[in-house]
Amino acid sequence: MKLTVPTLLSFNAGYVDTAGFMALHGLFTAHVTGNFVTIGAALVLGTSGILTKLLALPTFCLMVVLARLLRYRLIDRGWPVLKILLGVKLVLLTVGGILAIRLGPFPRGDDWPAMLTGLTLVAGMAVQNALQRVHLGNAPPTTLMTGTTTQIMIDLGDLLQGVPAEQKEAIHGRLARMSQAVLAFALGCALAALLFAGVGTWCFALPPILALAAYLHRDASNGD
Repeated sequence: MKLTVPTLLSFNAGYVDTAGFMALHGLFTAHVTGNFVTIGAALVLGTSGILTKLLALPTFCLMVVLARLLRYRLIDRGWPVLKILLGVKLVLLTVGGILAIRLGPFPRGDDWPAMLTGLTLVAGMAVQNALQRVHLGNAPPTTLMTGTTTQIMIDLGDLLQGVPAEQKEAIHGRLARMSQAVLAFALGCALAALLFAGVGTWCFALPPILALAAYLHRDASNGD
């Protein structure tokens, strides 16, 4: 697997989403849509974390808007947009990791330690979503695998049907990029589950390291 910024982001998204889900009573930090599902389950089953899941969406939306506005200010000043947004995400995941380690484990999802930790991680992943859409638009999504997996299956169907040579070349290139994104995300999910089972909330020490790796590995051609 080629180590690129999108690959690191996909791996980290899968990792943070899984770690957050396991440690914070079913909170999805990178995949906000999933919180609607777990809210419904919590209402029926009486589990905790409803308020935190409800607040995840406005927190996510607010951070995307702020990231967008920050981009305009950075462009006006001639500062490196991608570098700074990756730095903001690094700070948020670092703070979220510290909170998780210092305040966890979390017996209830709506107590303030779990809420503060979860929404900080949601904010970090919102920044990742915003920067990926704008500055890494040619790469597959790093946090949502449903559309990517669907496109992979469509491309495989086209190859089985038979397509012209020039179209086949484009499909092979797209399949390579998308398959790498899905694999990285899945590996991140698996590692988060294993580490949470072994070391508990100390598993949140890894996302800042991965964010730092993406920050240091960023491509100059992507906005710096």
